[in-house]
Amino acid sequence: MSKEKVLIVDDEEDVLELVRYNLAKNGYRIETATTGEEALTQARAKAPDLMILDLMLPGIDGLEVCQKLREDPKTEAIPIIMLTAKGEEADIVTGLELGADDYITKPFSVRELMARIKAVLRRTESTDEEDPPSNLLRGLGQLQMDLDARTVSVEGNTLNLTRLEFDLLFHLLSNVGRVMTRERLLEQAWGYDFAGDTRAVDSAVKRLRAKLRAASASADSIEAVRGIGYRFNK
Repeated sequence: MSKEKVLIVDDEEDVLELVRYNLAKNGYRIETATTGEEALTQARAKAPDLMILDLMLPGIDGLEVCQKLREDPKTEAIPIIMLTAKGEEADIVTGLELGADDYITKPFSVRELMARIKAVLRRTESTDEEDPPSNLLRGLGQLQMDLDARTVSVEGNTLNLTRLEFDLLFHLLSNVGRVMTRERLLEQAWGYDFAGDTRAVDSAVKRLRAKLRAASASADSIEAVRGIGYRFNK
């Protein structure tokens, strides 16, 4: 049985108990929080392997929690699945742009939630199934990816990438010059079919481009191919 630690953050007692019960039944270690402030404290103190984060929280809301976690080196790599209400399209896009790995809308089925959890954890744990023979990948100019250390550097300066951003760049670099559809990137970087919703890919590419640009690398090397996906141009 799985031993990963999951932090569940929701102020609705019935939802919190539903998720807690089903995760515990599947062998996960559980921590809970009901406010944004408590979520930040728990994340920093308990170092969970995954966070399930409701966006509508008293005090600091889920979006601000997500942003603060991504800004803190101690918590930036924690995978986050957002819980959202139907109709919160703007919040979904904002959450993905802030660095959330996935989202699921309420009401949700336990089966779907468990599938999302397993997929995110599987992606963060399986890092070398598709590694090429060399442990180094080189991209534009001085960009270098070390697969063993899971680091990316530009002109000797290390980029601060999340696990998801690292995996996304890996798949783009592994297919230099080829157009990667959004659906294929979802399957490879996220590890599952995202039911046709490709906003997660667009948001992750946007964050990746911003970090490349900040490191003096050409963000334009990740080219958007309209209506299809993205291509890394060497």
